[in-house]
Amino acid sequence: MDKQQVRERIVEIGVVPVVRASSAWEARMAADAVCEGGIPIVEITMTVPGAVEVIRELAKSSPADVLVGAGTVLNAEAARRCLDAGAQFLVSPGLNLQVIHLAVAEGKLMMAGALTPTEVITAWEAGSDLVKVFPCGQLGGAKYIKALRGPLPQVPLVPTGGVSLHTAAEFVEAGAAALGVGGELVQSDALRAGKPEVIVENARKFLAVVKEARARMTASAAAKGSC
Repeated sequence: MDKQQVRERIVEIGVVPVVRASSAWEARMAADAVCEGGIPIVEITMTVPGAVEVIRELAKSSPADVLVGAGTVLNAEAARRCLDAGAQFLVSPGLNLQVIHLAVAEGKLMMAGALTPTEVITAWEAGSDLVKVFPCGQLGGAKYIKALRGPLPQVPLVPTGGVSLHTAAEFVEAGAAALGVGGELVQSDALRAGKPEVIVENARKFLAVVKEARARMTASAAAKGSC
């Protein structure tokens, strides 16, 4: 897929599973589980032992419609290793312009991390395709996304941190383009216990919440338009 197709796929699905695991084996299990649960997207964070090799293996073995990305990419050197391994998108927890510039030069989707309005604008103007708002839960959650969307409606925001099954709908209705979901979806205790079925079910639940919230928004907009 080209960058635009990757972007459209992420927004269409609406959930980006963030995989943090204590081993490469757990990371691969998590990736398989979220895909089985209906989310053909996986973000392997650089905190996973052997993360680059996990990305390489998944990029080679996953079906063509599965997006494999790299998360917690802190610098251009790490970004280059991830792209060389086959990562289709890069995600950073904070704003690093060198990483954004590399992704732009390589034609790969970038989801740069930002928190303040200034950082969001800087990331967007530098070429980030989506902007990850992190840690969103600590700064007001869905209300903060709604506040950012007021002056910055053109910027597709992906809140991460504080996104759970209880808050997911609020984030969608606040205008989030997609949701970054970590431990609430890819539960560490399920990985340690070797119970991927828990993650499969979590993925299905998150997809259902996003779908229902978007349906309510569409119905509400249609009702307003008919008035």
